[in-house]
Amino acid sequence: MAEVRLPGEIERRSMEIIAQELAERGIVLSPEVQSVVHRVIHATADFDYASSLVFTEDAVRFAVEALQKGTPIITDTNMAKAGISAAALGKVGAEAYCFMAEPFIADQARKAGTTRAVAAMEYAAEHYPGAVLAIGNAPTALFQICEQIENGLRPALVIGIPVGFVNVVESKEQILAVCREAKVPAIVARGRKGGSSVAVAICNALLYTASGLLDPSARGWN
Repeated sequence: MAEVRLPGEIERRSMEIIAQELAERGIVLSPEVQSVVHRVIHATADFDYASSLVFTEDAVRFAVEALQKGTPIITDTNMAKAGISAAALGKVGAEAYCFMAEPFIADQARKAGTTRAVAAMEYAAEHYPGAVLAIGNAPTALFQICEQIENGLRPALVIGIPVGFVNVVESKEQILAVCREAKVPAIVARGRKGGSSVAVAICNALLYTASGLLDPSARGWN
């Protein structure tokens, strides 16, 4: 029978294994991005993210500083919103929002002949223009954010992690190029892989850093 471990011990041991396997693969991460990459691998058991995650210059530092000021996080799925650490959000005085299931968003999308993801990002840009935008599902949301940035929107961070086959790679490459041009901090997973769980892992890594909760014992785990 496998040895039973406490949650905090499991997380610490998992992070040790991740660090060891990265070292064995000859992968060296900068201190700035290490906590994000490790947590994404922890959430997915997929070491491809060590190379596919792309960070614009100082993206983690800018994001952590923004979160420490209580900057809200906008997600493109309620599943992602639910996975973001409530304790860490509370510690920095921030909130997480998702507007995708709101009836007024569905109505707006229907009238405009577009997707709810586009309508939700339009709403977010109007009401939360400096937010962290965490996109793990909808490429159309990323395309809309590209357009908004070109028109002057300046989010605190764009997390571009949609998963799938249609418009996914293209949306990620476009948001990365647009963010670099506009000097908007971004974290993007190149290729087809991604998803809400990866977006959550990135958000939590940033929040844990911002709130001093990286070690599970700080979150009340033994």
